[in-house]
Amino acid sequence: MNVKKITLWIDLFFCCVFLPLIITLVPVEKWIDKYTSFVVTLIVFLYGVYFLIRTVNIPQLVMRWKYFQVTGVITLILTATFALSQFPYPDNIEPVTSLHLNLHKHLRAQTVWFMSLVVCGYSLSISLLLELVRQIIVKKDIESQRDKAQLALYKAQINPHFMFNTLNTLYGLTVSKSDNAEDAFIKFIEILKYTYTQVDADMIPVSDEIKYINDYIELQRLRLNSHTVVKWDYSIDNDMTLIPSMLLITFVENAFKYGSSSTRDCLIDIYVSLDKGILLFKVTNNIMIESGNDDISVGLNNCQARLALTYPDRHSLIIRKKDGVYCVSLKIEL
Repeated sequence: MNVKKITLWIDLFFCCVFLPLIITLVPVEKWIDKYTSFVVTLIVFLYGVYFLIRTVNIPQLVMRWKYFQVTGVITLILTATFALSQFPYPDNIEPVTSLHLNLHKHLRAQTVWFMSLVVCGYSLSISLLLELVRQIIVKKDIESQRDKAQLALYKAQINPHFMFNTLNTLYGLTVSKSDNAEDAFIKFIEILKYTYTQVDADMIPVSDEIKYINDYIELQRLRLNSHTVVKWDYSIDNDMTLIPSMLLITFVENAFKYGSSSTRDCLIDIYVSLDKGILLFKVTNNIMIESGNDDISVGLNNCQARLALTYPDRHSLIIRKKDGVYCVSLKIEL
């Protein structure tokens, strides 16, 4: 329910429930016969006070330091309340003693001030509450736009990094005149197509990301020899489950970049599972090349930032580096 609907229901509650209950606190059934014009004026005045305060939004004026306007509205209400409390008696009432008449005037003036203060307090409370809700919504919208901008920046940083490394792979196959160069270019075209069709998508089906990772792994296998063993497996219970696009590929890319060798035996083990909304992702590789700080900042820091923005308190990322083995373990509650 948005703020406009909440406001409408609150106004209807005031008009149909709250104010009628307040009016029943006075002997309206007696006043309506003797002081009809006064009762009608009082009711119109109370509705007017409520909607005046709701319209000018005093809490917002105070936050904007517009004290002159606030003073003007308060002065207007106080003046109108005083004028109504002095509303003249009709000439056709039964004669009463001067003391009795003064007592009636005093009680009626107290009633007017009491009802006016109650309506003012209610309307000010509602205005303050709605202003707080509005401020919270505005703050969340700003944070949402900021998060989207940050995610777009992270993706923009990751894509060139990924493309640069892939082009290096293709260059190596071409220079060595490998028979796998043609297949590698076909895989690269598929990867390129995926990258640019999903660049604006915040979330994509997990099956698309799996296919993307699979194409990348197949592309890497074309350039690797038997010294690098690649184990790749996945288990998905729902292909249409949505995950952030190009989130996992950075870890896979780093595993091949720093964990593959053409001269020494090494292992790259990649596993993805999705079961009942829980995504598990694990990458393990031997450390064949030490990574630099710049590489870590581009890849790992961006992924950590995207995870923090997309799944706050709903993910765990554990990275271990021990005995020449680099292991990444990621769990996400989608």
